[in-house]
Amino acid sequence: MTGKLRKLYNNAVFLNIPYDEKFSRLYLAYIVGLIHLGLNPCVTLHIPGGQRRLDKILDLIGNCRYSIHDLSRVQLDSKAPRTPRFNMPFELGLAVGVQKLVRRPHEWFLFEEKPHRVEKSLSDLSGTDPHIHHNTVEGVLRELGNAFVRRSEDEAFSLPRMLKTYRSVRNQVNKIKLQTGAQSLFESRTFGLLCTAARAASNH
Repeated sequence: MTGKLRKLYNNAVFLNIPYDEKFSRLYLAYIVGLIHLGLNPCVTLHIPGGQRRLDKILDLIGNCRYSIHDLSRVQLDSKAPRTPRFNMPFELGLAVGVQKLVRRPHEWFLFEEKPHRVEKSLSDLSGTDPHIHHNTVEGVLRELGNAFVRRSEDEAFSLPRMLKTYRSVRNQVNKIKLQTGAQSLFESRTFGLLCTAARAASNH
């Protein structure tokens, strides 16, 4: 691996979160927080569907030094047939497999909304301490700092500064959606522009 590729790998974070409008605040907080810490969030939004989608997700996880898995959406959805969401725990399982089987190191972090719930929803992870964000922007930013504590010790990191960056990017959301014609934030081009806006705002 060349120096450039190694740097890309070391700074890459696979972001495993629910894609829905009710989660958009936290989605934006994850993007802002990771970029503020000098990391590059990677998502599955640009991966097309089809037979090889699973292989591409595995490749994406394997090309990231870290992954974050938010398991806060364990409740049944409102549409019939009412079902829980399995994509997030499934992709967490893929990350655990990558950590165990791939030679390159991979470190994963578990995020949740409520304390102690993961002990019931996914008891195989007993002994793993989740990062509890209480469904708040401040909670996500704070727990990203705790997860990547070595990076958060840098002078550039502080919760007030991250919140300032978050507000700056949030104020650009409508402009970005208008620019891309997107119906939601959970689209490939929109994700790229949100990252660009977060990088620019974090440097001010």
